[in-house]
Amino acid sequence: MSRTSATGGMGRGIVVATALLALGGTMALAAGPNYPDARKGEVQDTYHGVTVADPFRWLEGDVREIDEVSNWVNAENEVTFGYLETLKQRAPIKRRLTDMFNYERYGSPFKIAGTYYFTKNDGLQNQSVVYRLSSLDAEPEVLIDPNTFSADGTVSLAGMSFSDDGRYLAYMIADGGSDWRTIKVRDLRTNTDMADEIEWVKFSGSSWKPDGSGFFYSRYDAPKEGEAFTAMNENQKLYFHRVGTSQADDMLIYANPDKPAWSFGGRVSEDGRYLIISVSRSTQDENIVFFKDLAAPLGMARKLTPDFEHAYNFIGNDGPVFFFETNRDAPLNRVVSIDTRDLPNAEWKEVIPEGEFVLQGVGITGNMFVCNSLEHASTRVRMYRMDGTHVRDVKLPGIGSANGFGGRQSDTETFYSFTSFNSPTTIYRYDMITGQSTLFRRAGVDFDGRQYEVKQVFYSSKDGTRVPMFICHKKGITLNGNNPTLLYGYGGFNISLTPRFSVTRAVWMDMGGIFAMPNLRGGGEYGKDWHDAGRQINKQNVFDDFIAAAHYLIDQGYTNSGKLAIQGGSNGGLLVGACMTQEPDLFGACLPAVGVMDMLRYHKFTIGKYWADDYGLSDDPEHPEQFEALYAYSPYHNIRDGVEYPPTMVTTADFDDRVVPGHSFKFAARLQEAQAGDNPVLIRIETRAGHGAGTPITKTIDQYADLWGFLAESLNMDLPEMYRD
Repeated sequence: MSRTSATGGMGRGIVVATALLALGGTMALAAGPNYPDARKGEVQDTYHGVTVADPFRWLEGDVREIDEVSNWVNAENEVTFGYLETLKQRAPIKRRLTDMFNYERYGSPFKIAGTYYFTKNDGLQNQSVVYRLSSLDAEPEVLIDPNTFSADGTVSLAGMSFSDDGRYLAYMIADGGSDWRTIKVRDLRTNTDMADEIEWVKFSGSSWKPDGSGFFYSRYDAPKEGEAFTAMNENQKLYFHRVGTSQADDMLIYANPDKPAWSFGGRVSEDGRYLIISVSRSTQDENIVFFKDLAAPLGMARKLTPDFEHAYNFIGNDGPVFFFETNRDAPLNRVVSIDTRDLPNAEWKEVIPEGEFVLQGVGITGNMFVCNSLEHASTRVRMYRMDGTHVRDVKLPGIGSANGFGGRQSDTETFYSFTSFNSPTTIYRYDMITGQSTLFRRAGVDFDGRQYEVKQVFYSSKDGTRVPMFICHKKGITLNGNNPTLLYGYGGFNISLTPRFSVTRAVWMDMGGIFAMPNLRGGGEYGKDWHDAGRQINKQNVFDDFIAAAHYLIDQGYTNSGKLAIQGGSNGGLLVGACMTQEPDLFGACLPAVGVMDMLRYHKFTIGKYWADDYGLSDDPEHPEQFEALYAYSPYHNIRDGVEYPPTMVTTADFDDRVVPGHSFKFAARLQEAQAGDNPVLIRIETRAGHGAGTPITKTIDQYADLWGFLAESLNMDLPEMYRD
């Protein structure tokens, strides 16, 4: 998530002599790289009587606006890319990544008003193209080619919503990976854009009225000049946009100026009768639901659920009877119904009870509930009649992740995708009447999954908690304790990590590496209790789980500390930062990406305040224990002078307006200052890129050539012949 740099871009060929002069030269640390001299300020804050220094506060400044920050970024990139260009393995790794990415890949088709739509990437296209076709055996027609949005592929398609009659498409574009979206409207009869353009949309979908006259969406007020990528996002509002009119004329549907942190989403029921309004105040799995009868234009929205006690995810309706997936009285979730005619004393009725494993998504297709649950982090799909009786389970190809099964309640067909670590994404057509799956498209990637082994193990964390972990590698490896291994984790925000194919991970295993992914507490793999065990003052459990995974891999003979790398992004970047500062001798290399590194100030930027339910707040006057927990693990604050930290490459992007790059800037500057020994501490700052969504293929290839080249050097990997120049 990002925007263009005020300095005109930062790349490998930048000459930074003037920048180095502006920073006062460079300083050499041991035998490692010569890092730019980052100025140290005298900033201090006091939290609950504890004084905390923040010498690199100035690096929170917007790189597009502040010359000193821009100069430091240019100088750091010069050091980083200068180092990377010395790595002999980098070029052959890039060639292999390029070859592997060069295959046709598809998204699951879906049908609107009798027309099928799907996405396809020919191989090395920066962005996937949207196609439409009148029947499954017809010739596809290009509907939207996002590669035409910009020359470098950094403007991406970020969402689509079709009117019920198939006449209009509301689609979102993202510039440079930013979370900000612009909505445009396309007339599908002529396949041309209309004049409609809606700006300052973030974290919103668009949902059409049944007559196609317009759609509901959520947006913020325009930010102040120069603050679009750093200022807190507050006072989101729900609007209705009528096709063919100006954004200035959009009708305000719902807002609450007394609660600036609340956010609102609107969804029209499939029958077009009701607008369902979901109100959130954080990333916690809880919300309030209102609904409005669209047949009564002057009617007020009515409250349907209690105040922020549980999560209620609208599934669909049978007239006035609404169906929800909820964790109310069910930590693993269940399906309930409510008859809105009986409000305010309506009874919540159980339709599908809580099961043994967590329910993670429910839809209605073909007049059946399609329920996606996780069994030890692997997908299970079950179908139920509308009265809750079980019909069948979908037979999937193996342990992995299935997605799709969308459609309307009257549809008799749907599509889904299946993937696993050693199985590239395959698309199936599913007959809702017979329950038969037939192959629609299979990825033609140059990867033979039969040569790789995927298994799941369970290990004990520090407090004895049983934690699952997937381990993947080429068949026939020897457990001699000397295999290069990449340990990847996340552990937060009720998000589940499931088996999925990735070209970059396939190349890592092709290089001879082992890939391991534990399902840490804080995630959603086992429901609400699993999430709660890894948030706020329990957050240290997440790091303990990850560290225990590292010890398991070493104890079982997969690897050793010198051959073990760790990787994670966003909340996973925090995970890597916390673990490497707590156990620096345990790892051979560290790759923290777009991480939340300053846990005392994260809530002061963009959407950071919404993360408080997962992290807690340093300045909450009523909860000093939250500050104590945050301060104890905050990566930026727990770097110690004179410690030899593992080889580290921090990655971030100038357009990241979700986890602002100042987190990574401050962490890297402090780590470079403190580092003892000659292990490199680098920061790679991508330009015109954001938090990850919509990243062009060319940038992805470049980034992973750098990452895997860095690991090959740091872990002293003996690569196969094809990776040697």
